[in-house]
Amino acid sequence: MNKRPFGRPDWKVREIGFGAWAIGGSWGNVSEQDAEATLHAALDAGVSFLDTADVYGSGRSERLIARVLKERGQGDVIVATKAGRQLNPHVAEAYTAEALMRFVEGSLERLQTEALDLVQLHCPPTEVYYRPEVFEALDRMVEAGKLKHYGVSVEKVEEAIKALEYPIASVQIIYNLFRQRPAELFFRLARERQVAVIARVPLASGLLTGKLRVDSQFAPDDHRAFNRHGEAFDVGETFSGVPFKVGLQAVEEMRAVVGDMPMAQFALRWILMNEAVSVVIPGARNPEQAVSNAQAAELPALSVDQMEAAKAIYDRLIRLHVHQRW
Repeated sequence: MNKRPFGRPDWKVREIGFGAWAIGGSWGNVSEQDAEATLHAALDAGVSFLDTADVYGSGRSERLIARVLKERGQGDVIVATKAGRQLNPHVAEAYTAEALMRFVEGSLERLQTEALDLVQLHCPPTEVYYRPEVFEALDRMVEAGKLKHYGVSVEKVEEAIKALEYPIASVQIIYNLFRQRPAELFFRLARERQVAVIARVPLASGLLTGKLRVDSQFAPDDHRAFNRHGEAFDVGETFSGVPFKVGLQAVEEMRAVVGDMPMAQFALRWILMNEAVSVVIPGARNPEQAVSNAQAAELPALSVDQMEAAKAIYDRLIRLHVHQRW
């Protein structure tokens, strides 16, 4: 798998990473045995970047990662975690130095490490990006050796652009066939500032696997069942904010563009066509999904015709629902 530079840190990461939300929680039941097998499969396939968060399964995802990496003795894997969503209420003024230190200490314990590779503010309220004291607190934690680098995970392009004013290492943002706006301006600005881009929700919560149907059923604890309208968190995290039936229609039209390759691999390869992306982090619930995701990096570059056709479907069916919202 190809490696890409990860912004200002002297890191090279393989371009397909692993998003560890699904093995933590909110995606239906995944046993610990299946979760560990999925992590092993991803790492065996060459993945070198794992993305997690302290709230994924209330720490379960971080603990699973620590256990698997300890078992493998693999010290060359970068683990990025996130902090902030434990706050209740989740408001800007709650992002204090004391709260962030508490979250970092918890992740250090669960990940069984002396210094976190990368801590990302976990989709904080927009006002946080206008509070320099929050980022100064993170600077002090770097100086204290608690973490090596920090970044942000954002909901909106505007938040991503504002975050570039701070000495961040990375921005994690939703970027996929159904969320194309980040490539218009933000990607260029990130490259100019040598800030890594982590592309999350690359398969639009499974829509872009091509396997969902209008009658697909989801477990009660799967966010695709309980967050269709943003009941629990930003609706853009579920199906990328695209109305389910509209997304299904777009996927059906995309099949003619995809050709013989699996839809999910096409969607991941489409993301990798943009050199501003440092790593894309698809999730997986079983080893087969993890391996298939990693194999997307081996596909040849998409053709101009495929790229233009995908853009046309986005413009006609999807843009109206998402483009200016995020």
